[in-house]
Amino acid sequence: MAADDAHPAPAPDPAVAGNARGVRVLTGEEFSLVEAIGGVRGLVESVLPGLVFVVLFLLTRDLVPALVAAGVVAAVAVVVRLLQRTPATQAFSGVVGVVVGVLWASRTGEAQDFFAWGLWVNGLWLAGTAVSVLVGWPLVGVVVSLLRAQDMSWRTDVGARALRRRYVWATWLWAGMFAARLAVQLPLYLQGEDAVGWLGTARLAMGVPLFALVLWLTWLLVGPRAAAAARPGPPPTPPR
Repeated sequence: MAADDAHPAPAPDPAVAGNARGVRVLTGEEFSLVEAIGGVRGLVESVLPGLVFVVLFLLTRDLVPALVAAGVVAAVAVVVRLLQRTPATQAFSGVVGVVVGVLWASRTGEAQDFFAWGLWVNGLWLAGTAVSVLVGWPLVGVVVSLLRAQDMSWRTDVGARALRRRYVWATWLWAGMFAARLAVQLPLYLQGEDAVGWLGTARLAMGVPLFALVLWLTWLLVGPRAAAAARPGPPPTPPR
């Protein structure tokens, strides 16, 4: 998610950095919580479909209306963005997850399966982040290097050991987040429909808020200031 390169990369375009969203806030000199979660609108689009599903299901104990309502809410968010010609990437990614959840739960008839896709996604991310560290390509370092248009010389540069460690710590931090989600949500999922309310609550609490917290901690570890402090200084000038 930049790298301690032998040759410094060009600074990010201020216009781009100023509008950074999601993991792109890692390129900014200051951390913006609002930008990290995609703004208030992004927060609403992320939370509302799942919240609507849980509330309607708990009120009616009828799966179909809850699934339809969640799908409609997610679709409306995309349509509104398209009509307003605003970036719809976040809304599209959200609607994909909702559609998969709706189809999965519709097929099985089990309300908890609305959240099954999210559990699989967290499991895959947990495996991916852990493997990336073990093979020497910590995912946070790769992503930050790509965002800053820098090469991956930090992986082998002896002078970049401090930065490399920071990338490893940050990647384990993300692995910990995915593991924590699974540790809390998987047992609730296995309890079936009786725990759907608790599962939905856990999903919301460990969704955007936890993501934003981990992103902030990652910025503290590998943001521009932290990366600059971890870079090796220039070699001393030999005496004359």
